[in-house]
Amino acid sequence: MRYMFADAPRATLTACYWAFLLYLLLPLTLMMAMSFKDANFIAFPIGEWTLDWYVKVMQDKQFLEACLYSIMIAAAATVSATVLGTWIAMLIVAEGIRGRVVIFALACLPAVVPGMISAISLRIFVSAIDMPTGTAAIILGHTVHAVPFVVVMALTRLRTMPGNLVDAARDLGADSVVAFFRVTLPYLGPALFGGMIFCVLLSIDDFVRTFFLGGYRPTLPMLIFAKVQGGMSPEINAMATLVLVVTAAVGLYAEFMTRRARTR
Repeated sequence: MRYMFADAPRATLTACYWAFLLYLLLPLTLMMAMSFKDANFIAFPIGEWTLDWYVKVMQDKQFLEACLYSIMIAAAATVSATVLGTWIAMLIVAEGIRGRVVIFALACLPAVVPGMISAISLRIFVSAIDMPTGTAAIILGHTVHAVPFVVVMALTRLRTMPGNLVDAARDLGADSVVAFFRVTLPYLGPALFGGMIFCVLLSIDDFVRTFFLGGYRPTLPMLIFAKVQGGMSPEINAMATLVLVVTAAVGLYAEFMTRRARTR
């Protein structure tokens, strides 16, 4: 009887886990299923299935241009956030630096500020420095939002790094710059790789900051939002499904590569 009651909490947690998983996957499954509907509207039952919506999306010049534009912004924001985040992480772990807690808190602040508040403040900032809205402003906003995630991942990796590695490099004649590029940076590789993938996914998915900082050229979320204003259709579901599949594949690949690099 005692073992029966002991197993009850585990069974409850298992049931809650599967219920939560169903809650997450059911809307996505319905969205993907509707992208195959052979009709111009979204409703059950699906009836006949077709791939015409995917063919139409892949031939949509506006959709392809928005994808390339989003990838370009994500690449620029990722490089900027990785450089800044690595520098901040190195500054926090450096010897003789005071106020490490304050530096860490300020670096992570963009991750905890609500997206709407962050977007409004960034819009005020770019207006104050006379920066026009558009590509540069979007990259700035996405970089600010992505830096905290790079800082956290780099710090986690740096705190497991044996201190004698850098000391050995300096004993062999390497200065601080050479020791960083030959020892510290390769050790940070798995963490930075995961952080960069995370930055790319954040940037491509960012809508609020792009909405406040964007110009006339739409990113992928802005394009989907504009199409939704004209009414839901299986074409929008096909776009969302393609984005979901690609981002999930990139995320899983990054997780696999990061785990393998850490094992090595």
